[in-house]
Amino acid sequence: MYARFVSALYKIVKSGSLVVQTRQLSTTASKAREMEERKIKVDDTEINYARIGTGDHPVLLLPGALDDENLQSIKRDVSGSIWTDFKPQMENLNVDRLTIVAWDPPGYGKSRPPDRTFPDDFYQRDATWAYNLMKTLGYSKFSLIGWSDGGITSLLLASAYPDSVYKMVVFGTNAYIHLDETKIYKSIRDINKWSEKMRTPMIQIYGENYFQKMWSDWIETVLRLYEKQNGNLCKQVLPKIKCPTLIIHGAKDAMVLPEHPTYLKQNIANSKFVSLQI
Repeated sequence: MYARFVSALYKIVKSGSLVVQTRQLSTTASKAREMEERKIKVDDTEINYARIGTGDHPVLLLPGALDDENLQSIKRDVSGSIWTDFKPQMENLNVDRLTIVAWDPPGYGKSRPPDRTFPDDFYQRDATWAYNLMKTLGYSKFSLIGWSDGGITSLLLASAYPDSVYKMVVFGTNAYIHLDETKIYKSIRDINKWSEKMRTPMIQIYGENYFQKMWSDWIETVLRLYEKQNGNLCKQVLPKIKCPTLIIHGAKDAMVLPEHPTYLKQNIANSKFVSLQI
């Protein structure tokens, strides 16, 4: 899916300063193609990030709690890391015009310890961490590309710090939880009911116990938020978003209903919605 996403995103946003360019890696990589990956302390938490590019337009890539690369029947996985969610973008975005930063939110990928937790305000917490990460790296203004939960985090970040965001792309993103989606979550709570093909890659990354706990905790939290907040995740902040916003939705997305991008488009000024047949 991600290779198709890169191609589609290039066609959609090739004009303007947020440019996507499909490129082949040469055997003698330029300085722009040199990638760094390390941890940095942000708010007393060690956060892993990767960075590539020498452009004067910083872009933060925000992975989701869920991704559709490995779990084809569910359409998502619970990885939330740089290399499961954004490897094609790290390799193909235009490194001459952009400086590309991707992060592992605390508890995901290489940002462990600490273990991942899901309090009621975990989306807001991630938005603050992400903003402070970019500030710590020296970027006062930047663009956002957010996938799934990373898209929700992007919406919150852009609304809380509107003068710090140039542009934003969100895909597979929702501002609220629909009742039908809670039924989907409940049906996939137990990883022992998944096929080996779906379960094994995540167990290899996290270990079975941590993966099951993280997945169950995420399910429990979104179900709790549905009950406590009538499904509302960030509806009230959408009018505060100032930056030009591109909303992308895959028509075959099995977990995010097609009404969500329409709602985002109606409530975010200066936004555009594109549906992809993926």
